[in-house]
Amino acid sequence: MKQDSTRNISYTVDCEDYVHVVKFNPFDSGDSCSLIAYGGNNYVVVGTCRFQEEDAEVEGMQYKTLRTFHHGIRVDAIAWSPETRLDAIPPQIRFCTAASDRKLRLFTSDLQDKNEFKTFDGHSDYINDLVFAPNEGQEIASVSDDHTCRVWDLEGNEKAHFVLRSPGMSVCWHPEEAFKLMVAEKNGTIRFYDLITQQAILSLECEQIPLMSADWCLKNTLKIGAVAGNDWLIWDITRSSYPQDKRPVHVDRARLFRWSRVNENLFATTGYPGKTTTQLLVHHLGHPQPILTGTAAVGSGLTWHRTLPLCAVGGDHKIFFWVTEM
Repeated sequence: MKQDSTRNISYTVDCEDYVHVVKFNPFDSGDSCSLIAYGGNNYVVVGTCRFQEEDAEVEGMQYKTLRTFHHGIRVDAIAWSPETRLDAIPPQIRFCTAASDRKLRLFTSDLQDKNEFKTFDGHSDYINDLVFAPNEGQEIASVSDDHTCRVWDLEGNEKAHFVLRSPGMSVCWHPEEAFKLMVAEKNGTIRFYDLITQQAILSLECEQIPLMSADWCLKNTLKIGAVAGNDWLIWDITRSSYPQDKRPVHVDRARLFRWSRVNENLFATTGYPGKTTTQLLVHHLGHPQPILTGTAAVGSGLTWHRTLPLCAVGGDHKIFFWVTEM
């Protein structure tokens, strides 16, 4: 199942349903396999992946479903908790979802008898993104079309509330900057909030709209990336509040931006789901052209593996995986 030079899909996993969102666990769960969660029309599936790129004994990839969680409504976003451990006895799986009913749901399971979920109410419109506090996992931040960013404890109590000037599209929490939250708004502004003073401390400007997605580089806290309109944009926050680099990439508007977790110059973008296919592009800041082009039938979601230069996109009854060069 090796790649060929046309950069076709490296691997696929068959799913029971349309996959609206897919998310690798970005945290070390104490196991040699990678955890992955994907959301369909009314459930979340948690499984493990192992790839030949990390284990010579694996041919292609091995995928195993650990558990299917009934959700009852379409899943729009998933965030993993750093408290998820496969090496604990019993193991603990913890993740949170956002759904089209404007609620967050926090799931905790030991993969046996204990399967709990709590519902968090408060947003008055569609929730676009959510993230766990990356070190302790005791709080969750979410952003919504209701022009707010909210921070919750694990009981669903609101700990902080930031009023935005437009819909909140992305929220990021960096393990090296645990007291700051990055919030990207549809109007093209990216703001950093100090969680202690609950004040905005820095803002970046796209100068174009709509901003659909932004990400904070894991390997370099000074790098921020986003997609707005047809372009990707990159900032070095020490240099300017305006992007240092930008390039038009998707003809029909760009949809998602995600940094690789292993290389600060590697990132992926997706276009809007078209009538037939969605374009995935992998970019390297040292190369003028994308280093990988992939297409998926009406793809949705975009996620990078924790330790490999490998990304995944959901689609119609499938998850697609692409391996890229560093």
